[in-house]
Amino acid sequence: MNKYCKLSPNLKVSRIITGLWQIADMEKDGSSLDLNETAKCMKPYVDAGITTFDMADHYGSAELIAGSFRNNLSKEPIQLLTKWVPDPEQKTTQDVRSAVEISLDRMQSEAIDLMQFHAWNYANPYWLDCLFWLQELKEEGLIKNIGLTNFDSAHLRIALNSGVEIISNQVSHSLLDQRAGSKMSEVCQEFNIKLLVFGVLAGGFLSEKWLGLPEPSRKHLTTWSQMKYKRYIDATGGWEQFQKLLNTLQKVSEKHQSQIPIIAMKYIMDRPSVGAIIVGARLGENDHIKDNMKVFDINLDEDDINLIENEQRQLLPISGDCGDEYRKAPILTAAGDLTHHFDALPKPYKSIEITKNRNTVNSGTLWEDLAGYSRAVKKDNYIAISGTTATHGERVIGGNDAIAQTHFIIDKIEGSIESLGGTLKDVIRTRIFIKNIKDWKAIARAHGERFRDISPANTMVKAELIGSEYLVEIEADAVIDK
Repeated sequence: MNKYCKLSPNLKVSRIITGLWQIADMEKDGSSLDLNETAKCMKPYVDAGITTFDMADHYGSAELIAGSFRNNLSKEPIQLLTKWVPDPEQKTTQDVRSAVEISLDRMQSEAIDLMQFHAWNYANPYWLDCLFWLQELKEEGLIKNIGLTNFDSAHLRIALNSGVEIISNQVSHSLLDQRAGSKMSEVCQEFNIKLLVFGVLAGGFLSEKWLGLPEPSRKHLTTWSQMKYKRYIDATGGWEQFQKLLNTLQKVSEKHQSQIPIIAMKYIMDRPSVGAIIVGARLGENDHIKDNMKVFDINLDEDDINLIENEQRQLLPISGDCGDEYRKAPILTAAGDLTHHFDALPKPYKSIEITKNRNTVNSGTLWEDLAGYSRAVKKDNYIAISGTTATHGERVIGGNDAIAQTHFIIDKIEGSIESLGGTLKDVIRTRIFIKNIKDWKAIARAHGERFRDISPANTMVKAELIGSEYLVEIEADAVIDK
């Protein structure tokens, strides 16, 4: 089995990537790790062929430690992947440049191998601005490659069709969390995108050491990873059901004279579109390097796969698409909420008071200024949203992909309603105008993904849209329940 994956012409990564998020956990009491001594602990991974390390701007001293290792201790080429996870406030091009320059300085590098971007609220189009500016920095040479982290399939599609050169998406994927195996995998195969997946061992719960043990209480969970992935266990059916999965994995591991973590890793590594699995490490403590490398010696046969997947079907599915655990209930973080990331989400657009009972919002498109109208108007508790196309400023978003255009339009509608005090759930009617009749089913499915649990009244018609680049236009009505 190939131990490396080529993500782009200038980036080849090891198929096991060492995740350094636990650096932040090791420093959570306010202490700082010794950079040079901790950096030395990266060498055994590289010696074993695990040459790629994943970190982020908020993983404590991870970027500093990795930079120290590459520049002072490593004789072999290594790959340092990092992330920019900004707060949800509006950003400027200088904010993006500053974030990249900070990471470059920390890692003592002239260019970032892979900068992965996270967005908190798709209804606020600042996330697209950030990606466009990252693309400019890539063309300038400060970034070698752009990736995403925790993006769902719809917004991965939007980014790919809007001129941003994305090569990867980092998402949760494990025997407990199967979301990446459906729509996400389909989009990745369509656009030749690789997934870098974390949570493969569920914070260490997918291991023999938890087999047969009573359910741990929250106060006995000692790391942020354990706190986080215990929530995944609860969401998929609870401890008793999880024990059944461990028992099945134990049978498969005994057959291969292996261990449960190796079977769990191998199963995910073999999934379509998975380029690499990310396994967390507490540098200087437990490395499990020799054990983890055994994944390349295992071949799961059809009986193994059937046994595992039969047990998986007994689990409750994690709701939604990839990354939804950071945006929709249930929030599956260590804390169970987002308070350690930000205080509140800002409104996507500025609300303008016209009279005591009437407010409007504008989304900043050239059409609004040209024709003198608002993106949305709120009168008392009723909101009318104008016919909306996939326009952001002067850009057309989504290219010639009708699905991408539809999702971005619904984002704009959602952002307008949020800015006026409502949510997408308040929509009572949508009207869809499509340019090409051949696109009707794809557009209808995209609409269905976003409104399935809302079920507004709806009309779809073929129309001669203004603007040759637009494939769909949608308007909506919403009523905020008092």
